[in-house]
Amino acid sequence: MSLRFLTAGESHGPSLTAILDGIPAGLPLIPDIINKDLARRQQGYGSGGRMKIEKDTVQITGGVMAGETTGAPIALIVQNDDHVKWKGKEVEPMTAPRPGHADLTGAVKYGYKDLRPALERASARETTMRVAAGAVCKHFLNQFGIVVGGYVASIGEVTANFNDVPYEERFQRAEESDVRCPDPKSAQLMRDEIEKIIHGKNTLGGILEIIALNLPVGLGSFVQWDRRLEAKLAHAIMSVQAIKGVEVGDAFENARRIGTQAHDSINLQHDNLQRATNRAGGTEGGVSNGQPIIIRAAMKPIATTLLPQPTVDLALKADASTKYERSDFCPVPRAVPILEAMVAFVLADALLEKIGGDSLNEMKPRFEMLRKATLDDLPMDNIPHIFWE
Repeated sequence: MSLRFLTAGESHGPSLTAILDGIPAGLPLIPDIINKDLARRQQGYGSGGRMKIEKDTVQITGGVMAGETTGAPIALIVQNDDHVKWKGKEVEPMTAPRPGHADLTGAVKYGYKDLRPALERASARETTMRVAAGAVCKHFLNQFGIVVGGYVASIGEVTANFNDVPYEERFQRAEESDVRCPDPKSAQLMRDEIEKIIHGKNTLGGILEIIALNLPVGLGSFVQWDRRLEAKLAHAIMSVQAIKGVEVGDAFENARRIGTQAHDSINLQHDNLQRATNRAGGTEGGVSNGQPIIIRAAMKPIATTLLPQPTVDLALKADASTKYERSDFCPVPRAVPILEAMVAFVLADALLEKIGGDSLNEMKPRFEMLRKATLDDLPMDNIPHIFWE
């Protein structure tokens, strides 16, 4: 079974839509489960005026009956409250592309006569439906004890220090902070930086961490390039607007270490194979190894700034300055549930690939029978083999 989803809709159009296909039957699902994450996506210091307009709630129009998934595609719709201000009205031409946006590349690719179609579809408003689909995937993973959470590790020059805090406590602390940072002292410094940037009519980026806990060993594969788990995770993370970098575990720090300091030694505790470190970030050879999956994503300062930037007016054929389109000053706190959604989608797909099944009742016994990293599950015959004749 393969999990997939599509989104449709424009930033200021009537509504946004997602279809999530491949969730098995028997998963209890009500809108409130999805609405919780939709609300999280709208919260965060540094967000723009649009979030004061929209009150995102989902309507489930397919794939769920009597409060449970049926195995059919799940159809999700969120209305755009701001659409009433645009419906039936002439919109001022947009002819000066903003650096860093899809305005110019979109016009070249699709031959637009106005830049707005690129803005409308490339907008991060589309992530509303990623969060909706991802909330279903998170809920599905929870049925197997798998938890996906995240938080902000840095904003601008401010880097948080929470290395001694357990992951689930980090998730909880982050949700108590309006910048989604688990370290209160750093959170205040981040807030101060955002406030400065608002007054300076500019934008700020940062680094987010997304963690997946309680995964079994064996998700993903090394047998083909496109089945490697970290490759799928990187693809999903990099697909999110304004994300320009990703690492799994201590990837960039490991690049500066020697080999014996970069890996996670294996030791035996009773009959369990365990590790004291997790520099690999939960994957080895494209396969989950049972440790927490650790993803770090770099989010650039978004390109829509109140402070004008140099560009060219394509209609006037002359140098010009950008015109401001309402946007966030710092989208980093709001990006946490978006990245959680994408990680959850990839992991749900990998779990479905591993154990199969058309219903939760089929899947749960199979999950319990998965091999673990124990001596009992790894019998070796310890004899020479002839592998090639």
